[in-house]
Amino acid sequence: MIPRATHRQFILDHTRPQHPPHTPELTLRLADEVTPLWRMTEEALAEIGLPPPFWAFAWAGGQALARYVLDHPELVAGKAVVDFASGSGIVALAAAKAGAARVLAADIDPFCGAAVALNAEANGVAVDFTDTDLLDAPPPAWADVILAGDICYEKPLAERVMAWLGAARAVGANVLIGDPGRSYFPRQGLAKLAEYQVPTTRELEDMEVKKTAVWTLP
Repeated sequence: MIPRATHRQFILDHTRPQHPPHTPELTLRLADEVTPLWRMTEEALAEIGLPPPFWAFAWAGGQALARYVLDHPELVAGKAVVDFASGSGIVALAAAKAGAARVLAADIDPFCGAAVALNAEANGVAVDFTDTDLLDAPPPAWADVILAGDICYEKPLAERVMAWLGAARAVGANVLIGDPGRSYFPRQGLAKLAEYQVPTTRELEDMEVKKTAVWTLP
């Protein structure tokens, strides 16, 4: 296992503080290019076939969801929040900035813990982190709100996550999802809360500005 301190140094060496275009009040350590960082990540872990470094970019769904949370702080203020598949932690940071009592960022990528910690420090907020796969157990009973951005880029994962989020809603959690029209996003049974035009990059998406919506499980 690669030490977390090594993850932290790798991120410091290969990213820089930036302000995501749709959430300029947040500061994240982000990469400028996708492919070189991906290759360097593989080399750092001596492993081929790693997932993309989601933690190093502000994806459209996460930006939209973070924007919505920042603009509607009453959704999370004083509440316990889970940011599922957190990546860089952009949505977790937004929840913390909006006054959540507790924020847990969850992601199975080994770099995400260091990325979330660095980004929380940069924004002066407290965010907990777990690399446990939350899908292996029922949704945490303590969570008042579960936030999930950009979760539907693979069909098996999308189906599994949506079932898990449905179980969370069934036991009373408020569930919000940010999605830019991914192929496997199931719009049926969801209510749209907002729609944004989110600036992104053609390295990540098929266009430079991505129409992205925030949805809830009613």
